[in-house]
Amino acid sequence: IYPLNFDNDPDGIRAEVLRVVRLWMTHGVRIFRVDNPHTKPVQFWEWLLGEVRRTDPDVLFLAEAFTKPAMMRTLGAVGFHQSYTYFTWRNGKDELADYLTELSSETDHLMRPNLFVNTPDILHAFLQYGGPEAFKIRAALAATGSPSWGVYAGFELFEHVAVRPGSEEYLDSEKYQVRIRDWAAADASGHTLAPYLTRLNQIRRAHPALQQLRNLTIHRTDDPAILAFSKRATTPDGTDDIVLVVVNVDPHATRETSIHLDMPALGRAWFDSFVVTDEITGETWTWGEHNFVRLGPGGEPAHVFSVRPPA
Repeated sequence: IYPLNFDNDPDGIRAEVLRVVRLWMTHGVRIFRVDNPHTKPVQFWEWLLGEVRRTDPDVLFLAEAFTKPAMMRTLGAVGFHQSYTYFTWRNGKDELADYLTELSSETDHLMRPNLFVNTPDILHAFLQYGGPEAFKIRAALAATGSPSWGVYAGFELFEHVAVRPGSEEYLDSEKYQVRIRDWAAADASGHTLAPYLTRLNQIRRAHPALQQLRNLTIHRTDDPAILAFSKRATTPDGTDDIVLVVVNVDPHATRETSIHLDMPALGRAWFDSFVVTDEITGETWTWGEHNFVRLGPGGEPAHVFSVRPPA
């Protein structure tokens, strides 16, 4: 990566970068991931993104910027369509609840978050030591917590070995070599998360509530490792689409707890009952304000419920 000099010929740099971007656009590229945009002049990005938007409003720019919150929000304010987040480093129940609330109702006018479960540069300790359960947990959270989520190759195969203890760098990183993965062998052996990721994407496509950012409600649970939240959206035919997500964020232990739902947030009166269907397993229960769940190894770490009135 060569740092560009914006000082000596700013007009020339602007023209050349725009030329290169438009060249790739002519080859069909409509999404650009910009590496470390916070190290370049903000005014430059405002100009570049404005120029592209003027002629091609369908082209998207993702800000790959892990930096101070003020700068991350500024990049969104000047035109970046999506933003990396601190989701990778939010793993506990309370910090996840706080962060999802922040993204959905405090910075939503500035940033459109893309929740990445991993990146070429970041393999969090949660994945290094949490086993396959940890991969399911992070995928379920990312896929339901934001309208946009990201997965870097190898996640499906539970790649989790760091270059050394205490590092977040992958061993045998693709930044330095070509990685050949045997996807067919993984499918044949069943050692793959691909079917789970596919199912999560099918659920996202089927539920408009998961395609919106500002509709998230956190619900109270009695266990310090079980997070519950819901999303609700009105569909074009006037009906409510409601998704209720419950996740055990402890990959090492089965947890049991009671969940206490904010019934008005689900469009229900306090003493109503309703049917929940786990969109992952197909299981169905009748729920009300207070409910019991058991999640963890040996079963599923997460429920992704659709909610409907009782028959």
